[in-house]
This record gives sequence, C-alpha cells and structure tokens, in this order.
Amino acid sequence: MTLANPSRRLNSTVCGLSAWAGPPLILVTDDVRLPDPLAAAAALPSGSGVLLRHYGDPARAARAAALAALCRRRRLVLLVAGDWRLAARLGAAGLHLPEGIARHGVLAPALGWLRRRHALLTVAAHSPLALGRAAALGADAALVSPVFPSRSHPGAPVVGPLRLGGWRRRARLPLIALGGVSAATARRLPRGSVCGLAAIEGLSGVSRSGQGERDVLTLGID
Repeated sequence: MTLANPSRRLNSTVCGLSAWAGPPLILVTDDVRLPDPLAAAAALPSGSGVLLRHYGDPARAARAAALAALCRRRRLVLLVAGDWRLAARLGAAGLHLPEGIARHGVLAPALGWLRRRHALLTVAAHSPLALGRAAALGADAALVSPVFPSRSHPGAPVVGPLRLGGWRRRARLPLIALGGVSAATARRLPRGSVCGLAAIEGLSGVSRSGQGERDVLTLGID
C-alpha cells in the first residue's frame, strides 16, 4: 500500500529507521489500556499505522468499523490482528498474527487473502525462532517485544537494544520495536536495527500519571 502524504511521515533520518513496505509509526490498540483508540488514532500523522487488537472487546466489530472509517479519512494504514475475515470486511491494509496463531493456527485462508489483496503481513515475535517462523510465512515485518520494560508485560524479560541488534543481523525480515517505546528509549536502539516503532502509551497520550505524553512523535516529523 502506498503511504499517503509522505511529508508527514516519521523522520527516519532522526530515528535511524530502516525501510519496509508499511508505516514507520504504529499505534497499537489495547482494550484495557486504550479502550477507545479513536482520539489517539486521529492525532497520528497521515501515513502512520494503527494495529487493531482489542481481542477481548465484545464490541470489536463495531469499534473496528469506526476505526477503519477514521483511517480512511486520515489516510492511516490499518492492520487487524488475528482475524483475516474482519480485515477483509474492513478493507484493511494488512493482517497481524500473534505468535501463537503464527505457530499453531490454520493459516492457509489468511495467507490466500493476503496474496490476493497484496496486503501487509506482520507477525509477533519474542525469540529468534519466532523470527524465523515469521520469515518463513513471508511476513513483511516482525513486531519484536518487549524491547524495553512495559506495562503490558510487567516483570517480563526484555529483549533490550543490544540483543535486538543481534537479532536484526540474523533476521531475514525487517523488525518493528514494541514494548516500552518512547522518544527516550527509541534513541537507544541501534541505528538501522528497526524499520518502525510501535506503541500504546507512547502514541496515545496516556501515561501512568494520566498526563498526555505522545512523546514518540517528538522524534521528528518530516
């Protein structure tokens, strides 16, 4: 999918991002930490991405439809997690596979839709083995997490910048950093190690204190 209005894209020179077919900046929705993602999505620069998770939301279909309409108006790239049929109904730009689905799911129908639609595929990865699986599926990029300490995975071991750089050198596909990503932590990533930055709080204006901090955007917009 061609990204609209490239002058409003994240400044890859400032961030040291490598290239991939999708957006350099991705807002990740969360039914607990970001129950209504519309306002956060509306504040993104054109050409950014939105990854719809909201797995446990009973109103997921309706919320997804509203988010898809907003993405069309704002020229954002919509990815739907775990449900290729919903992605197809919404006319989404791509599909995201959680690591468990990538490992054990029945993927032929989803992969068929992706090929016919020429849509983006991202896959979650928490290990080099998962990165290999994502590459074997033909994913456009892998979302690696948690790169830094994150409220989504409190106390969980983190990948960290150095290990991420090593994974990138051996990976056969581009990597997107997720987990604790902020303006400060993104600058700690090895230059060229990731093609994108994904975040919930770092892009939603929601912080532990409740104060707005949409700080990933402070890395610079072209």
